[in-house]
Amino acid sequence: MTRPTSLLTLTRRGLFHPSTPRTALPLAPSAPRNHLRQCQPQSQIHTTTTQPNSLTTPRLSQKTSPKLSPKPRAYHSDHHPTQPHDYTNSQTTILSAALHHVPTHGFSRDALTLGCRDAGFLDVSVQLLPRAEFDLILFWLASRRGLLRSKVESDGLLLPSSTGGGPVLSVDDKIQILLMERLRMNAEVKDQWQDALAVMSLGENIPLSLSELHALADDILNLAGDKSVDASWYSKRMAVAAVYAASDFVMTRDTSAGLRDTEEFVARRWADARAVGNKLTGVRECLGFMGSTAVGLGRSWGLKI
Repeated sequence: MTRPTSLLTLTRRGLFHPSTPRTALPLAPSAPRNHLRQCQPQSQIHTTTTQPNSLTTPRLSQKTSPKLSPKPRAYHSDHHPTQPHDYTNSQTTILSAALHHVPTHGFSRDALTLGCRDAGFLDVSVQLLPRAEFDLILFWLASRRGLLRSKVESDGLLLPSSTGGGPVLSVDDKIQILLMERLRMNAEVKDQWQDALAVMSLGENIPLSLSELHALADDILNLAGDKSVDASWYSKRMAVAAVYAASDFVMTRDTSAGLRDTEEFVARRWADARAVGNKLTGVRECLGFMGSTAVGLGRSWGLKI
């Protein structure tokens, strides 16, 4: 008698009786691919539709097009003049009111305090001006530049009728007129201006003081109609700035009627500056001629220059 085979040892083929026909198990109909995509777990869908703030968001989706902001131009023209210093409405109101007290109290904190009171602010509002007295000086310089431009464009300062008639003024004549007109604006604060110059000469105030001086020279040459585009563009601005700085100090000691001594000083200094400029131009032209001659001579000798 044979030992029955254990059920666990039967092979897969032995599970079927030989007399029983083998039938294939029914298969479920194949689902379309779209159906399979819809049956995906919800968590997988969230991985591709995360919010922009999620850490799994691609870096490219967070990039935004840069916004171009207008920048101040580094050149001067009629359409884009040099902008004054930026002040808020409150600062402008206080500084404008404080200028009325400068002839009496100078460029001091007392003038700023009185300006705050006149403008309806508390005395502590002086703290709105971080540079205190120097802010008042800068505001004076910027406002006088604006007044000078207004006198030329609106009041016709450089027109022949305003200068007593006569021929059309040259650029040099206009520069001298503008220099004297700007110096006369300081006549009302002449007694206080030496203290202002001392404040402007402090180390931390020198950069802004020189910037304001350059802006004034730039305005004067532009209003005078100077159209230089060569190297003299720089030399003329340096000459105007130097003449004005020297004349500004002389004006504080001038006791003549109508600042006559200062006007003569300006005429002499500007004539000297023009003479030096002409000599430098002649030297530059001479050096250029000598250089071109040397190059031509070297090429005639066969040098590869």
